[in-house]
Amino acid sequence: MKLTDFKALTFDCYGTLIDWESGMFEGLKPLTSRVDRQLDRDTVLEAHARHESSQQAQTPAKNYSELLSIVYKRLAEEWGVSATEDECAAYGRSIKDWPAFSDSAGALQYLKKHFKLVILSNVDNRSFEASKQKLGVEFDAVYTAEDCGSYKPSDRNFEYMLQKLRTIGVERQEILHTAESMFHDHAPANRHGLKSCWIYRRHEQTGFGATMDPGEMPRYDFRFNSMAELVKAHQETLRA
Repeated sequence: MKLTDFKALTFDCYGTLIDWESGMFEGLKPLTSRVDRQLDRDTVLEAHARHESSQQAQTPAKNYSELLSIVYKRLAEEWGVSATEDECAAYGRSIKDWPAFSDSAGALQYLKKHFKLVILSNVDNRSFEASKQKLGVEFDAVYTAEDCGSYKPSDRNFEYMLQKLRTIGVERQEILHTAESMFHDHAPANRHGLKSCWIYRRHEQTGFGATMDPGEMPRYDFRFNSMAELVKAHQETLRA
């Protein structure tokens, strides 16, 4: 199997292309600064993952920015500090400030020459528009949780994507699903018979950060520690 075997790369966005962990940690500082004990970065991110995953399961049709406002409120309760409605809403709007990884835009611009590029993301459409400006390419299709009415790792999101991709001439076997999260992306990709590429952004860290532990590790077909490594591997395949 080679990278050149595929017609489309379907991407998770947040955690893979956008550095959501840095964005979250920064956006939560007004809250964490009031906690009476030291919370390290992974403690904050793991708590966020618990509340986010729970809320996504409970309210799958709620827009992501609104859902993040609830997560902020739940974190305040867990950590024993107060949070106003305005603070919660401000955190929900902070998605627009989350930075892209430094290699994302350049890698996407290169890959656009060789593949259809597709987003499958747990976000709302308005928030993604702000992130898209940081990524520097026009995607061939964008499928959000708002479109699907549910959040990954729900099978519904992958069924929606596969159905819609067929309408633009892309079949299941032509897709390489490219993502960081084992929980949100690789596990359901396995269930749907998709080949997958792990962009292991957390390779220098332990644990799963802002994503839930998937339990048994899903399988994957390619692994790179960055988007830049993916590009380099594709270039080497072409030369070979």
